[in-house]
Amino acid sequence: MSELTAFDNRIDALIAALSPQRRKALATEIAKRLRKHQQQRIKRQVTPEGQPFTPRRAQPLRAKKGRIKREMFAKLRTAKYLKAKGTDKDAVVEFTGQVQRMAKVHQYGLRDRPSVRAKEVQYPQRPLLGLDAEDMKIVEDELVKIICH
Repeated sequence: MSELTAFDNRIDALIAALSPQRRKALATEIAKRLRKHQQQRIKRQVTPEGQPFTPRRAQPLRAKKGRIKREMFAKLRTAKYLKAKGTDKDAVVEFTGQVQRMAKVHQYGLRDRPSVRAKEVQYPQRPLLGLDAEDMKIVEDELVKIICH
C-alpha cells in the first residue's frame, strides 16, 4: 500500500512540474481517449461494470409495425453530443445540449415523458458514462507517455 502512495506522490509531483499549457494538453488528450472508449462501450450497449443495458420495453400492439432497427443511443454517442475537454486542472467527458437531460434520465434511472403528450415513464438505469479498469489504464498510459517524453 505504501508503495502505491509513494508512486502517486511522485506522479503528482511530475504533473505539478508541468507547465499549465502542458497539463491542459495532457488533460485534453486523456479526455479524448476516454471519450473514444466511452463511445465504443455505449455502442456495445454495455455498462461500465460490464453488464448489458436493460433492453427497450416492448412496443404497444397498436404502434407502428416492424421493429426498431436502430440501437439505443446511436446519436447520443457522437462527438456532436459527447464532448471531451481538458483544462490544466481536469479532464472532462460530458453530454451537452438538450441530450444532457435524456442522458441523465438513463444514467440514473429517472422518470420522464417520452414525448410532450405521453404519460411519465420510469426508465431503467442504463449507466452511459463511468470509469472502469480499462479507462484507468488509458489515463496511466497517457501519464507515462507524457512523462517519458
